[in-house]
Parts: sequence; structure tokens; C-alpha cells
Amino acid sequence: MDKQDGRSVGEPGALRLEDPWYDALASGWGERDDAAETTDVWGGTQPPPPVPEPQSAPHDEVYLAVQRSAAFQEVRRRYRRFVLPGTVVFLGWYLAYVIAATAAPDLMAHRVAGALNIAMLAGLGQFATTFLLTWAYARHARLRRDSAALDIRWETQELTGGNIR
Repeated sequence: MDKQDGRSVGEPGALRLEDPWYDALASGWGERDDAAETTDVWGGTQPPPPVPEPQSAPHDEVYLAVQRSAAFQEVRRRYRRFVLPGTVVFLGWYLAYVIAATAAPDLMAHRVAGALNIAMLAGLGQFATTFLLTWAYARHARLRRDSAALDIRWETQELTGGNIR
């Protein structure tokens, strides 16, 4: 702080706060990577961190091999077979609602029951189909893809030695 009690820090009688941790480095901050030894908070020395062991296989090669594997291609095929038709159907339903609302306002204003009209039912149907599609996607993933993807993940972890890049 520059001023305390209206006095400069250098003036006699100025209040000065001392922080014993001010000069201590946070872990990983301001430390050199090539330092042979580092000084800890109490002034002693500690050995440098251990060098990681070499990995059992280069990550790039492992992930490219996994991507080319039949199991991975099957998981991707199952994903696409669900997501692409689901996306097309949902976007078609959404666009049909928007087009009907702009091109046929009289049809959308037709009352079904009381103040409830076709536009309100279709709008609520949008919410319902959103939740239905989310549920169907989660169910499909759980039943058709998750176990195969987990097997691929374990295999990848074994090939890379469990190291994460």
C-alpha cells in the first residue's frame, strides 16, 4: 500500500503490513523448468520433480489406429444412424411449424378447445418432441453405443499406458 493514515510508506510512524507469504511462489509459478533444485518455503532444497516415464506408444499412432478400427467405425455408424434422421425429422417439424404460422395464419388460429388453438398445440408439441428426442437419444446411447465406446476407451488407455496428453 502506498499510504496509510495519510502518510507515505517511507515516513516515520507509517503503518506497514508485512505478509510472510508475499515472496513465496505458488506451485508452478515463476519456477524455471531446467532448475536442478528448487528452494522450498523454509529455505531448504528439494529435488526436481521426477521425469515421466516414456509412454508405451505414441498417442497419435494409437488414436489413429483406434479411429481406423472396426469397433470405432461401428460406434460412429450407430451414432450417425440415430442422429442424422432425428435431426432431419426435428428440423422438418420445426420448419413446418414456422411455415404454417406464416403461410396459414387462419389455420393456426383455428380454436380446438376454449382458448387453445392449433398454433398453441403445435408449439407445445415442439417442447414435447424436444424432450422425447432427448430421452430417445440418451436411451439409444446407453443401449447401443456406451458399452462399445467404453471398451474402446479402456483399450486406448491400455495402449497409451494410461497417460493423458
